[in-house]
Amino acid sequence: MTRPAKLNASRQTDFSKLIDPEDDLERQLLSLPEFHRGFNWGKPRFGHPEGLVGLHVIEVLKNIQAFDFDKEIFRDLRLLAITHDTFKYLEFERMKNGASKLHHGLLARQFLEAYVKDERLLTIIERHDEAYHIWRLHHLRKKTELAAARLEALVADPAIDIALYTLFFRCDTETGDKLQAPWYWFVEELHKRGIRVESDLAR
Repeated sequence: MTRPAKLNASRQTDFSKLIDPEDDLERQLLSLPEFHRGFNWGKPRFGHPEGLVGLHVIEVLKNIQAFDFDKEIFRDLRLLAITHDTFKYLEFERMKNGASKLHHGLLARQFLEAYVKDERLLTIIERHDEAYHIWRLHHLRKKTELAAARLEALVADPAIDIALYTLFFRCDTETGDKLQAPWYWFVEELHKRGIRVESDLAR
């Protein structure tokens, strides 16, 4: 469960007091300084009018809570929510310091390998933005062949639990003022390939 966030913009927020951990792993992660720093990174921008990563995480957790998922899926989705964007601060720090660009999903995966052994979850954390990037390639950059190849690689990846990936993509997309088209397009493309996912969940 999550509590409404009351923030003072002049100081950092302790999100471990706003997000109730469901298990020991969540409790451990929320206590780490890397998560405190990551949750306090970000400014309002398109797609993320809430600004701080921690506020986005709370939105995603509320979406997960609103659906009637079984206990295992609920636990997995919560872990994905808490971890997926936490290392954006490190991605931008690396770029500012002239280091090679590494996506925050990969940085999160590298950090979490010490805490999480489930390859499915680690892979989704690493590649959680891939479906959105593929949509951008297809619709905005008009590189349809490259988009198709990347989509095929994503759905063919044996480490990807595509059903869980799609559920998380929805919970992550239905936040802030994000465009909803990428998620609907992704589900439609999966259906064209004979991959059925739970795309019409009731709250």
